[in-house]
Amino acid sequence: MSLDKVKHIVLVLSGKGGVGKSSITTQLALSLSLAGSSVGILDIDLTGPSIPRLFGIESAKVTQAPGGWIPVPVHASNPSANIGSLSCMSLGFLLRERGDAVVWRGPKKTAMVRQFLTDVLWGELDYLLIDTPPGTSDEHISLAETLLKNALPGQVAGAVVVTTPQAVATADVKKELNFCVKTGINVIGVVENMSGFVCPNCSECTNVFSKGGGEVMAREFNVRFLGSVPIDPQFVMLVETGRRPVYPVGTLVNGQPFNVQNGGDLAADVKDPRLLVEKYKDCSLSSIFKDITNDVINVVEGRVVGTAIA
Repeated sequence: MSLDKVKHIVLVLSGKGGVGKSSITTQLALSLSLAGSSVGILDIDLTGPSIPRLFGIESAKVTQAPGGWIPVPVHASNPSANIGSLSCMSLGFLLRERGDAVVWRGPKKTAMVRQFLTDVLWGELDYLLIDTPPGTSDEHISLAETLLKNALPGQVAGAVVVTTPQAVATADVKKELNFCVKTGINVIGVVENMSGFVCPNCSECTNVFSKGGGEVMAREFNVRFLGSVPIDPQFVMLVETGRRPVYPVGTLVNGQPFNVQNGGDLAADVKDPRLLVEKYKDCSLSSIFKDITNDVINVVEGRVVGTAIA
């Protein structure tokens, strides 16, 4: 299988759409890369592939090679800066037009997921993150069956489960945790996304959608709570336009002061030519994901004992 040289496979799951699963996958990948790990992202959200847009590589095309597909590179490794390589594979690269609809029945989706798992030539990777669609649909069942059948022992490290704070979201995400129980997939931990709003014009982070639902759910299922991630318009601007994130002096994120870059110059509205992974270090969310990533690495590599759901 094309995954033979991948050390760790991590699934990013959620029982509900619109919780920012692809955003979490993107930032986890950038943070792992900043930790020096080589990373791949497999986007199996077939009807809504958003990973190409988040990395600004929608116009890229997949290269066919003997034995399979070569994933699209985002950036190469830079050992001097301790930055690992990052590459992606998504159905979005195979569509003729960006707005083309994918109207497929279950068997075709299942076949596509299996082809992605067997025919993408990742080479040597420390981490492969698999961005999944919401729910527990055909893609999830095919993914779980194929991985559990063909992956090497211990290669599937587990799942990062994403929710938002509201009760309506956590109720749906609980079904995803039950899916992990039934399929034997370890849960690395829960991330609560959209837990607050980082105002771009003042120094406050406001809890727009309340806070704490994800942490309560994690305790209920006896799994690790990895952290709370607020909405940051500066991150959105970064991935959409390439503009460097800047913040007012005194900005607090999750109650902690954020080290404002470049004096917090709010007039800096020029597209920054640096790589996305380098600009991301100036984003308020990077410090949050550094802690989340350290927890994921420690669980995956056995430095701390994970908490499995019974």
